[in-house]
Amino acid sequence: MIDLLGALVARPSRAEADSPLPVLQAISDWLRDHAIPHEWLRDEAGVAIGVCGEIQGGRPGPAYLLDAPADTAPFGDLQAWRHPPDQATIEDGWMFGRGSADSKAGIAVFCHVVADLLPRAPKLAGKLCFVFDADEHTGRFTGIRHYMDMRGSEPVAGVMIGYPGNDRLVIGARGFLRARLIVHGIGAHSGSSGTRGVNAIERARVLLERMVAAPLTSADARFPLPPKLTATAIRGGGSFALVPDRCELELDLRLTPSFEDAAARMHLQAIVARFDADGAAPATAIEWLPGWPAYQLDPATPMVQALAAAASEAFGHSVPSGVVGPSSIANYLSTLGVPATAGLGVTYRNLHAPDECVLLESLHPTFLAYRNALLRLLE
Repeated sequence: MIDLLGALVARPSRAEADSPLPVLQAISDWLRDHAIPHEWLRDEAGVAIGVCGEIQGGRPGPAYLLDAPADTAPFGDLQAWRHPPDQATIEDGWMFGRGSADSKAGIAVFCHVVADLLPRAPKLAGKLCFVFDADEHTGRFTGIRHYMDMRGSEPVAGVMIGYPGNDRLVIGARGFLRARLIVHGIGAHSGSSGTRGVNAIERARVLLERMVAAPLTSADARFPLPPKLTATAIRGGGSFALVPDRCELELDLRLTPSFEDAAARMHLQAIVARFDADGAAPATAIEWLPGWPAYQLDPATPMVQALAAAASEAFGHSVPSGVVGPSSIANYLSTLGVPATAGLGVTYRNLHAPDECVLLESLHPTFLAYRNALLRLLE
């Protein structure tokens, strides 16, 4: 697992910066060398977006899917890294490199789980599927969406996603909705003693203050996390001599079962409408960038129970289930009615930050947790 993880980390696969082909080829080569049947997952244009396959058991039964994204976050500031992000550097039992935790360790573990279960296939009741997909970190989820479309009506009893962390088993997450606001002003010369114009940047600041101050919703007893609004970008102006007549705000809204997509849109539209009521400038435009709803699994789901029990045995400590803030492909899968766990894996540090790394000794208990859970589900 360490060797495979190192080979994957040494092949950069940053979303929208690197081609995923080298890292997918490394995965395919490993699967071929271990006689594991698989195929390339390609989009409509024939571009490689993943590697997938399955092991058919000797008796009828449910199908479970292992998934881990092959693309990663950007490097960020290279000067902030102690070790090169595209080299699998091992120091004091930790492997450093971008994607080591999210989620190339998951791929390394899952490949070995599949290899371990392959000779047991005749005794299994059901099917073990796997997919290592690209275009996950963009939020578009192209790989897994194409894979699920390819499966058609063939049911999936559950999906286990190889995200890192073993302090809890993730069985739910907030959803998200994104919006780009075009705040208008009235242009003028910044030095004019007559026509002062209306500054779009100043208007955007006031609008943002109102959005931040507005309560989103009351607490939801069914869901442990509140909704959240975050301003993630602001762009406007560009000339010292010009009063800006346009400013863009980008917002990330995190959704809960009581603050769903429709409620979030109404909330934002109401604030904008009140803001524009003064008629000081043309009305603010809202461009919606849709996301995914919140989800939460029943802890009694067989997959959750099997994985939680196997994880507690493998890691030697209790692994409770929990709900997290960040969204993932599990949110998308929930819209298909497919239950998905979104985090049980290696011990890690600095996710999406400089010097991302994983504790190598945590690879083996992660392997045991998934292997043993799948044996419980498929035997």
